[in-house]
Amino acid sequence: MTVITLTTDFGTRDGNVGVMKGVIWGIAPDANIADISHDIAPQNIHQAAFVLTRHVFNFPEDTVHVVVVDPGVGTERRPIAAQVGSQRFVGPDNGVFTPMFQTAEKEGWPVRVIHTDNPKYWRGEISHVFHGRDVFAPVGAHLAIGVPLDKLGTPIHDPVRIPLPQPKRKETGVIGEVIHIDRFGNIFSNIRRDELVDLGDVEVSLCGATINSLVQTFGERAPGELIALYSSTDDLIIAEVNGDAGKRLNAKVGDEIKVVAK
Repeated sequence: MTVITLTTDFGTRDGNVGVMKGVIWGIAPDANIADISHDIAPQNIHQAAFVLTRHVFNFPEDTVHVVVVDPGVGTERRPIAAQVGSQRFVGPDNGVFTPMFQTAEKEGWPVRVIHTDNPKYWRGEISHVFHGRDVFAPVGAHLAIGVPLDKLGTPIHDPVRIPLPQPKRKETGVIGEVIHIDRFGNIFSNIRRDELVDLGDVEVSLCGATINSLVQTFGERAPGELIALYSSTDDLIIAEVNGDAGKRLNAKVGDEIKVVAK
């Protein structure tokens, strides 16, 4: 049974996600559909890219990841499908798959990208404002039932990439920035564990607050304390125990985070 995941900025109130599932099951009735997130902020390609790259490689080989965060729907932006290592992706060519391509390059995985311009694998009638239903869901479903990637359209070698902020190494530490704030108010940085291992004990500063050391768990500090620790995906995060660090610090994506050796 093939797994298909869905990631959108649709929310769940208006029925759009359910309709996409209906289209998929009409083509691939045995597909197992998993929801990664439907709470991506509207049109926020960077947030979608962050959520995807933290989770998609945990899925079984040949999973099809359908992504609809698509501010360019109905314009000249290309719909694409891609094979990235053992995972498959379907969505708009707007840069949302940038970190997956970067991971493949780092790991030496094969990558193939197709402009899905073969209408045989689209829905019969195409809306200018709902390609999630009319293009991406049916293309993903056809992949799931065994249609080869190359049948979906024209190979391309220039998928759009978006700039992703990279931490900067300094003599005494690392300077990064906020890239995501989750529903608990935990502040995610673009600094990874492997970038700090040689620094020993560190001090973390952002938004006027300083945290004197890292902890391993939320339970190591009292409720209300600010802490810094590594997430389950090895990102450096700042949190408030039993609270909301994002609100407390009035943090926003792009704010600077400094990590220095003590």
